[in-house]
Amino acid sequence: MNKLEIVFATNNANKLKEVQAMLPEHIKILSLKDINCLEDIPETADTLEGNAILKADHVTKNYGYNCFADDTGLEVTALNNAPGVYSARYAGETNNAENNMQKLLDNLLDKSDRNAQFRTAVALNLDGKQTLFEGVCKGLILAKKQGDAGFGYDPIFKPNNYSVSFAEMDMKTKGKISHRGLAIQKLVSYLNKIRS
Repeated sequence: MNKLEIVFATNNANKLKEVQAMLPEHIKILSLKDINCLEDIPETADTLEGNAILKADHVTKNYGYNCFADDTGLEVTALNNAPGVYSARYAGETNNAENNMQKLLDNLLDKSDRNAQFRTAVALNLDGKQTLFEGVCKGLILAKKQGDAGFGYDPIFKPNNYSVSFAEMDMKTKGKISHRGLAIQKLVSYLNKIRS
């Protein structure tokens, strides 16, 4: 099978590790650093899909690589699906996970409905064609943080049918059921199909 090198448009080392672990050996991920893309890629769209497309297009147009990019949002039912596309900067532009979690927990204090879902949109630019993939993981927002693995909102999100938070799961289990895992699985089966 042909080796495929593809850029994953992220600077998040946790994400890179998580996604590379899900991919078969013949697909090698390059990071933005690997291709010397050091500028901030604007995420100015008002949808997850829009942001994923902006990032993938930036790399393809300016660096000439096949690329995929993702954007993820936590959508909380009682907050009209907020923080959604603003999940990373919910508590301000600093992208501070602790502050984001605290703000979310504060906003849910008087709410009985704790239903939420993580949603990931992935945009793939491959050989001049763009394809979109989506992964959704439904669950509940916990009353307080549990676990210290993972990143972002993982310590306060418990997926349905599990008794632990994302932050208490091993990477393999999380990779199988998470929003990003499901979107990446769709991406991988697509890549396998067209590159086999």
